[in-house]
Amino acid sequence: MVGQRGHDTVLGTAGASGAGAGPVTAEPGAVRGAAPQPPPARPRRPRPWALRAPRRMASQVLLVQLVIAVGVTALATGLFLAPLSDQLDDQATHRALAVAQAMASDEDLAGDLLRAEPVRGNPVQRSAERVRRATGAEYVVVLDRQGVRYSHTDPALIGRRVSTDPSRALAGHEVREIDVGTLGRSARGKTPLRDADGRVIGAVSAGIRYESVRDRLTGAVPEVAGYAMGALGVGVLGALAFSRVVYRRTRGLTFSDIAALLDEREAMLHSIREGVLALDGQGRVRLVNDEAQRLLGLGRPRAGEPDGIGRPVAALLGPGRLTSVLTGEVAGTDLLAVRGGRVLVVNRMPTEDGGAVATLRDRTELEALGRELDATRALLDALRAQDHEHANRLHTLLGLLELGLYEEAVDFVTETVGSHRATAEQIAESVGDPLLAALLVGKATVAAERGVALRLAPGSRLLGRLVAPHDLVTVLGNLVDNALEAVGAPGPSVPAGGEDRLVEVGLRARGRTAELTVRDTGAGVPPTQRELVFADGFSTKESAPGRGGRGLGLALVKRHAQRYGGTVSVAGAEGGGAVFTVVLPEALAAPEGSASDPHEEEGR
Repeated sequence: MVGQRGHDTVLGTAGASGAGAGPVTAEPGAVRGAAPQPPPARPRRPRPWALRAPRRMASQVLLVQLVIAVGVTALATGLFLAPLSDQLDDQATHRALAVAQAMASDEDLAGDLLRAEPVRGNPVQRSAERVRRATGAEYVVVLDRQGVRYSHTDPALIGRRVSTDPSRALAGHEVREIDVGTLGRSARGKTPLRDADGRVIGAVSAGIRYESVRDRLTGAVPEVAGYAMGALGVGVLGALAFSRVVYRRTRGLTFSDIAALLDEREAMLHSIREGVLALDGQGRVRLVNDEAQRLLGLGRPRAGEPDGIGRPVAALLGPGRLTSVLTGEVAGTDLLAVRGGRVLVVNRMPTEDGGAVATLRDRTELEALGRELDATRALLDALRAQDHEHANRLHTLLGLLELGLYEEAVDFVTETVGSHRATAEQIAESVGDPLLAALLVGKATVAAERGVALRLAPGSRLLGRLVAPHDLVTVLGNLVDNALEAVGAPGPSVPAGGEDRLVEVGLRARGRTAELTVRDTGAGVPPTQRELVFADGFSTKESAPGRGGRGLGLALVKRHAQRYGGTVSVAGAEGGGAVFTVVLPEALAAPEGSASDPHEEEGR
């Protein structure tokens, strides 16, 4: 870099000094110590005629198909024309032999040959010329046993010995050959001439011009070439159509792009912390990544084979909600399913070939965070409601003490504490999950602050362990909030068990199915709106200032019920009001010591 910079400085100085003195001619050695610089290399321009190999897969397939089509067409044409010449020669020699045989079969020919002299105009010559003109042969020659001609196309050759060896024909054999004689190259046929006793007295030779055979071969070439070009055109059109199909199927990718996509796909599938399961059009598993194997508890069906690949998903997992979701019998997004004690969130996306790709997320990993969040919200609601209630109670207690009514103060404190404790103990005895019990205790406090009695329905009992407690908290919390709003605005407190403003919660377990009912004494839901109340954004109330849009609570309840494969419905209550019923299958975990999933053993 230093040398280069110094060189630039010298050149700049020289240019500056010569600026006022006119043009300066550079001479060798003008700058001491500076080596002569080679001229800069010109950039190479791409040659317009240079052929570049196509990169896209469809183009490469098309090129290979075109080369194969041209090669096969050329090979087929050559294989057809190669034996054609031999076939034409064979046909010409057969024709010449047939002419010779026809001439030799003349009954008078043998007698004429024995009586005539080998001169012009003899009877043999006249018979031979008549046959030659009738058959279109080049020549018909009759010769005796010495090989002397008695007929020929050229009368000057009559009486002379033939130019080719007649020994085989004179020996009684028929001859077919391509040979060169006095008239040039011809296809020849020779046959012996016999008298009445069967003795060979001479021979008959007939010839077909070889140029006519060559003309037939040359005339067949354009026709064969036409057929070949037609076949080639059909092949080219087929190759073009197939290449377009390949282009659409491969999205115009190159072989390197496809290989890179496969490598990236494998790396992504085995690195993400989300299960991926791919099915073909017949419901068979064609891809399953490591996380899906872990979540589904898949084992190897046979040694050396991938886990579950090629097996129907129904046979792999067994009947159940998870199988119904994966096969598309149950449609929706973020659907819940249980497998091996895990709560899975499943999403299914159909593919163009009739298959599907499903993603699996482990919901159990978020259960602890969901419990803490829901418990915190319930605690905040309860504290917010109790803040007003406790303030009123403290003011009442302070007034009793200032008035000197000590016994009444003691009774007031005892009644207040006992009522709250009785409600909490009743809920704790009927509800086994602490998160759900805390929600009901907090909602009871909020209801009491609004002047509404919230109680458990007779026979309510839900002591089993919940698979996803925060989901039931969401469902029950929305139903209770909706019921409290339906009963009315906050007012004076009503005694426990009062029927004027009441919300009654029922919790029951039937096997692993949880059934929730919430009854209120509000205005109820008209029959024409009992389906609409579960739609997103639908509400019979106007949004309060400072709050978001209504119509989301019941829609959320319906989504949770559908994700579990359950139902939600609303009906009128006796004496007025509404009754909401939610059925959640598989919401309760299996008891200790039993399979948490009816098909867990099969997946092990």
